[in-house]
Amino acid sequence: MSYKSLALLTALLLAACGGGDETPPAALTSETPGHPPETGAYPGTPSETPVPAVTSGQTVELTGWEVTVYYTAVEKLHTDKAQEVSGCPTIDCGKNRNQQKLGSFPASFVKAVKDEGTGRTSDGRYLNWSYDTGYWMDTAPRDTDGRPLRPWISAAADAGVLKAGSRFTVQRCGTAEVTADVCAKLKAPTWTIVDEFTPGLGGNKHVDVYIGEETEPDFTDSDLYTTLENATLSAIRAQ
Repeated sequence: MSYKSLALLTALLLAACGGGDETPPAALTSETPGHPPETGAYPGTPSETPVPAVTSGQTVELTGWEVTVYYTAVEKLHTDKAQEVSGCPTIDCGKNRNQQKLGSFPASFVKAVKDEGTGRTSDGRYLNWSYDTGYWMDTAPRDTDGRPLRPWISAAADAGVLKAGSRFTVQRCGTAEVTADVCAKLKAPTWTIVDEFTPGLGGNKHVDVYIGEETEPDFTDSDLYTTLENATLSAIRAQ
C-alpha cells in the first residue's frame, strides 16, 4: 500500500470513530439566524412552558376599546328645582345604613351624582352614590375602596378585565368624533385602575377615566364629556 493510500485510510478510520480535532457546531441561540427567539422550540414545536400573554411589567397593546369619561358634579352649576335626598350621613353607614334626610339639592345635580358617583355640594361637602350603599355625605369623591379619586389618574374597569393597579395610556383615540384637543388631553396621562363599574355597566373592552369636576353648566354637552370608540390602549396589567 502506498504512503498516500495509507494516509487516506487512516483519515477515513479516524472520521468514522469520531476522532480528529474538528470543532463541533455551535449550539443554537436566540441570536442564531433561523432560530426562533426565546421560545425554546422550533416553529411547529410547542414550548414546554407557554409564555403568558401578559405578565407584570410587560406593556401590551389593546385594540378596539371604549373609553368613557366620568366626573364630579358641582351643585352650583345646577339651578333647577330642588329634590330631597335621603341616605347615610357619613361613609360608614353600618349594617342598618342609618338612613337620614341629607338635604335638598337640584334634581339634575342629584341625577348626575347617581350617574357619575360623586358631586360637590355648595357647602363644600360631597354627595356620593354607589349601587351597594346609595347616597351618603363625604369629604371627598371616592373610588370603590374608599380612597379619594384623583383627576386625570383614576380609572375604572371590571375586575375581570383589568385588575386594580393596572396602568394604561390611550395611544389612539379610535373612530369616535372627538376634537384634537380632547384627544390630546386623554392621551397625555397614565391612568391607573382603582375603581370598578356599577355591575352591568362595564364590559370586556371598556374603561372609565376620571377627569375631576365639571367646569360649566350643561357639562354633558361639552366636547370633554365624550366616549372614545375603537381606541387603542397601551397597558401594563396587574397580576
